[in-house]
This record gives sequence, C-alpha cells and structure tokens, in this order.
Amino acid sequence: MADWKVPLADVVVPEEDIQAVSNVYRSGWLSMGPETERLEAELAAYVGARHALAAANGTAALHLICQAAGLGPGDEVVVPSLTFVATVNAIVYTGARPVFADIAALDRPWLSAAAAEAALGPQTAAIMTMTYGGHPGETPELAELAGARGLTLLEDAAHAIGARASGRHLGTFGAAGAFSFFSNKNLAVGEGGALVTDDDELAERARLLRSHGMTTLTWERHQGHAASYDVVALGFNYRIDEPRAVLARHRLHRLDSENARRAEIDARYRALLSDVEGVTAALPPAHDARCAHHLFTVLLDESIDRDGFRSALGREGVQTSLHYPPVHSFSIYADGAPDLPMTDAFSRRAVTLPLFGHMTESQQDLVVEAVRRAAAQPGCGVATTH
Repeated sequence: MADWKVPLADVVVPEEDIQAVSNVYRSGWLSMGPETERLEAELAAYVGARHALAAANGTAALHLICQAAGLGPGDEVVVPSLTFVATVNAIVYTGARPVFADIAALDRPWLSAAAAEAALGPQTAAIMTMTYGGHPGETPELAELAGARGLTLLEDAAHAIGARASGRHLGTFGAAGAFSFFSNKNLAVGEGGALVTDDDELAERARLLRSHGMTTLTWERHQGHAASYDVVALGFNYRIDEPRAVLARHRLHRLDSENARRAEIDARYRALLSDVEGVTAALPPAHDARCAHHLFTVLLDESIDRDGFRSALGREGVQTSLHYPPVHSFSIYADGAPDLPMTDAFSRRAVTLPLFGHMTESQQDLVVEAVRRAAAQPGCGVATTH
C-alpha cells in the first residue's frame, strides 16, 4: 500500500469500539442476534423509519429492496449511470432492466428529475436514485415524480447516512432505502449495510429474503421463541454478524459529530480553492438540507490534463480517485446505452480529493497547495497565451 501523506479516506477504530467487538467474541454468540436487533432499533429511530434491517453489505441491502419491492422481468427501472456498479447490478439481479438517465449538471452529479421523467416508458416500474456524495440532490423532486406517476422510488443512500432534506433523512423518501457500511463510508465497519422502510409488507419480505426465506432465525430458536422453521421463499444469505453489528452501533453514536466535522472540512476546501483557476468544487451546498459530505469532488477545466493533475498530486503524497466511471461505459452495460452528455462530461473532468472526519488542517493545506501547483504546472495546468 502506498505511503500517502493524505489518503483519500482513513478509518480510526478507537479502543472503546475494539473492546465492544472483543466482548461480542467473548460472548460466544457471533451470528445475527441481540446486537443486530439493537442496531436495527437504533438505526430505525435515527433515520425515522418504521423498520431497519441490517445486511451483509450495501449491495445485499440494495438487492433486498429491489426484490422486496417486487421488481422482476419485464420491468424497467430509471437509474443514474453515474454511480457505483452495484446500484445497477441490484436491479438486474431481479431480472428488471436498467434505463440510464443523465445527471442534473456538471457540478450537480445526481440524477436529474427532468431526465428521469424523460426516460419513463410504459414498462417503467421504479426509479432508483443515488445520493452522490451524501448530497440530497433532487430526491424530493424524484419522490414527487414517482408519486405522480404511480411508480416505486428506491434510494441508494450508500453515501448518505446522516444526511437530511426538509427535515427528513435520505433513504426514507421512497418505498425503501439502502445504506453501506463499507470501509470508506461515513459509518464504516469493513463490510455491512442496512435497508430502511416504512412499508410493513416490504420489510417482512426483505426479512424473509435476507435469510434463505426462513420463517424463524437461529437467535429466535435459541431464545425459545420457536422450535422449528419453514422456508416460504427463495431467499439468500445476506445476514450481518454480531461483531460488525456492535461496531456499527458504536459508530452510529458518533456519526453526527463526525459528519459535522466533514462539513467544516468541506466548507474550508471551498474557501481555499475558490481562487484556483481551472478547479471548481462540485456539489454546491443545499438549501434546507444537511449533507453527509461523503465525497469532496472538484471539476477540472477542459484544458487541464486530468491524468497529469492526479499524478502531480500523487507525487506529493495526496491520494485521489474518480467517482465514478459511468456504468454505461462498462462492457456489460454498453449495448444500447443512451446519450448522456452531462454524465460523460463529468466523468472526464471530475477528481475526488481526500476527505475524512479526523483530517487535520495541515493535511488539508497540503492537499490545497498540491492542487494549486498541479493546476498551474506546464502540460497539466490551464493553458496560457504568451
């Protein structure tokens, strides 16, 4: 692993978290049990949903909401191409077909409600949004569109734990939402995820599908609540384990303070980079919203060579990334892909800079100065006229 002075993301696991996980291992109960139940209750209360179900990972949670929402062969789902491929894969796992729609603008890389409406057709059953960088984007507008057209809105809220719009947590605007607890996420446990919903029937279907379609689970039988079980659906093994559940619980208790620190870092980036020629901060602050600030993404002027820019930052010990190569550019989804000019332009010019809750000002200063030098260097920076 490269010895980065400023990594893209960084996770610190304090001693109290390690102790909590150690206690679970000492308990002897490692599969889904009391810690998972506590996590689900606390997460449901935190986001304001009737139900929260923990899962093995964010992709499993996405698949569960698609399957439990009843998607299947013959259905079409409008979805952004500018997302991680799991968003689209989860749709295809059900037999439904993704229909890609464009983002709102070059500095607003979330699904456009107008583009989503233009992509609707007679087979459209649902819209899947993705809250890029933990920004609400046009989620309320997409919820209004889905409601007006009698469609299901599903939310990939992998970036958005802790984010709210109009006083409502992202992931709760539609029929169901899915979160990720992957190592680079705001609430990181390594692997893990969860779904939330207010729909009792959808929650029950997801609960069955999560564990092989079984009517009772091992923990329930251990407690004496049942002696046997039936299998009533073709389900999966998407269960989380107790050590990750307790780790997620502990990190959830600190999430708001860590997201607040991310917001401070985001604001400081914007101020320090505001006069750098050829570099524009994406994801502008949202009105009446609290963002999760999962990513800090900048848009480079077309005259800047992005590969050269990233290489220059790398030589100074600053890690960068690209979020994301559009899904319609991958071989598996390239056939028949629509024209998505905003998505394609953003994907050519965007660079993600480091952002994590315990990032120091000296680390951020190092990033900013590296950006200034990279943007101005010959062959990489903004072209000048002599």
